[in-house]
Formats: sequence, structure tokens, C-alpha cells
Amino acid sequence: MRLPEEESEQLGEINIVPMIDVIFAILTFFIISSLNLNRSASLPVNLPSAQTVEVKQETQISVTVEADGDLFVDRQPTQLDNLKSTLGSLIQPGSESLVVINADKSVEHGQVVKVMDLLRQVPGARLAIAATQE
Repeated sequence: MRLPEEESEQLGEINIVPMIDVIFAILTFFIISSLNLNRSASLPVNLPSAQTVEVKQETQISVTVEADGDLFVDRQPTQLDNLKSTLGSLIQPGSESLVVINADKSVEHGQVVKVMDLLRQVPGARLAIAATQE
């Protein structure tokens, strides 16, 4: 017995709706992840504001002093006693590097001065203090 011609030739269908869903999910992932691609070597702190803020676009070393006094060099925890040697190992001999101090506005002035004093003793370190614009 032969099947009618219509039944034997079933045309296959490609449903593209799931493929579109997957493409939009991947696109959403890349858009959201690209928003977080900005390079930030420092930890988030509440910076003080200043009217004479300048944006520097060069390679730099970030020293972060958090509100509780914890100290970080390029997101790596360090102690105040080890700060000079840590920076000395990051700066190439005979070259200069910009060292940006990101100190929370609630950190005591004396703590920031201690950090600045130690950074001035490192050969090739140029200091800058991070602030937000008013």
C-alpha cells in the first residue's frame, strides 16, 4: 500500500525564535559586561572634591587608603611599613611613575601625610591625589 503523495513529503521547518532568544541573551551579556571594562586599579572610596581636578591618562600606580585605614597598592593589601619596598619593586629603575593616592575623605590627615612621606622617598615616584570634581 502506498501512502498518498502529500503524507510522504513532509516539509521540515526551522523555528528561529529560540535562536533569536539566544542571540539576544548573548548580546545582553556582552553589553552588560562591557560596561564594567573600565580599568580601575584602586578600590572604591569616597573621594573628596576639588575645583581644579585634572584627568591623567597615563599608566599609574594606585595607593588606596580606605576609611578604616587599610592600605592597598594596586588592589593588593599592604602595610604602611612595607609601602616603600612595594612601590620600589613596581617602579622601574631610572624611570618615573605616577603614584595616585586614593584616600577616603574620612581618613585622618596624619595617615595621608605618612603615606605621602613614604612615597616621596621612593625614587621615580611622582605623586598625585585623586579627587572628584565639584
